[in-house]
Amino acid sequence: MCRAVLESGEDQTAAEGINDGIMFLMAVPYILVATIGYIVYRTYNKSKKVENSDQIV
Repeated sequence: MCRAVLESGEDQTAAEGINDGIMFLMAVPYILVATIGYIVYRTYNKSKKVENSDQIV
């Protein structure tokens, strides 16, 4: 089905929709990993700041 739709030159909206879906599926894992990495980084730095402020006082 996909190959037949993409190879025919008649209906390009279906091909564009399939390409958009592929790009979305490629981007989602990177976005998830970046978000989880940022949350871990922020949590680690927040706990490190609290630990350092306890040692100073």
